[in-house]
Amino acid sequence: MSNALYLRPLGLLYGAAAQEATAAGRAAVLAGGRVAFSLLEVIEGRPGSARREVLSLPELKSSSDEAIASLLERLTHARAPVAGLTMDRPQIMGVVNVTPDSFSGDGIDDDTGAAIAHAHELAAAGADILDVGGESTRPGSDAVDADRELARIVPVIEGLRDAPARISVDTRKAAVMRAVVEKGAHILNDVSALTVDPASVKTAATWGLPVVLMHAQGDPKTMQDDPRYDDVLLEVYDYLEARVAACEAAGIPRERLIVDPGIGFGKTLEHNLALLSGLSLLHGLGVPVLLGASRKRFIGALAEEPDAQKRMPGSLAAALAGAAQGVQILRVHDVRATRQALSVWTAGISGSPD
Repeated sequence: MSNALYLRPLGLLYGAAAQEATAAGRAAVLAGGRVAFSLLEVIEGRPGSARREVLSLPELKSSSDEAIASLLERLTHARAPVAGLTMDRPQIMGVVNVTPDSFSGDGIDDDTGAAIAHAHELAAAGADILDVGGESTRPGSDAVDADRELARIVPVIEGLRDAPARISVDTRKAAVMRAVVEKGAHILNDVSALTVDPASVKTAATWGLPVVLMHAQGDPKTMQDDPRYDDVLLEVYDYLEARVAACEAAGIPRERLIVDPGIGFGKTLEHNLALLSGLSLLHGLGVPVLLGASRKRFIGALAEEPDAQKRMPGSLAAALAGAAQGVQILRVHDVRATRQALSVWTAGISGSPD
């Protein structure tokens, strides 16, 4: 097996410094957004035995290696809009859990009116996307059949037709995907990266909506029992790269794909932190990156906070860590607070209001 090549953008720059360095050829814009990079960690080899070296962008651009040139192009080209939303700044995806057993404590079961009202509140607070889910995939959760899942979410989707935000549906089932597309959903979000249901890839290809492909090690019921990796960052990258390729082969163009490293899905605290600190690597896949770290257990472990609903400060810190590495979509529970934090952070690094 030949050695794999990965490029992780480092030396991240913002505002005037990013513009000046880019104009001088010392930096490049990351994924067509507001972050630039001047250094890259060049990683060669397989997970667990890779060689690493940090080089400046001019040093790397002088290489005649076609693989390096291809990766640099993927790192820098502007991402296509997702459901009409531009990817040159972080978009906020608000979580709407129509379940009785959400890990975050915000699930709404069998109360369509309350779920619709909550979703409208999130949209008014600044959510660009509303992610509606009818099956909990928290650690230890049991699967829900398609009929039950649809009974929970379809009335909510119907009640959001006049919402200003795009509607995403968090599901692993092709039958649910088909039904929600007919009801007006704009994005499909599958925590199994279209692998659990054999019909899901064809369904996604047929309907033509953007699809979020998430990494998870194992099934939600047992994924946290004993997750192991030789190198979690490279292995997640490899998995997502393979899923992107499989989707392209099935007729889903790269322009309609989004990747999610799956924070908390078959990962220990150390695994989650390695992913969070190395997010910029995922831009090498050439598609938008989604980060869903809000209220996750690793925040509770770091902050010694067992109550998921009291993890907003840590969730905001994780969201800003993602934004600092060019992440295009932030999936969060606390929309208003995240919008405010992003506004202040953006103004702070640019020196002017957005």
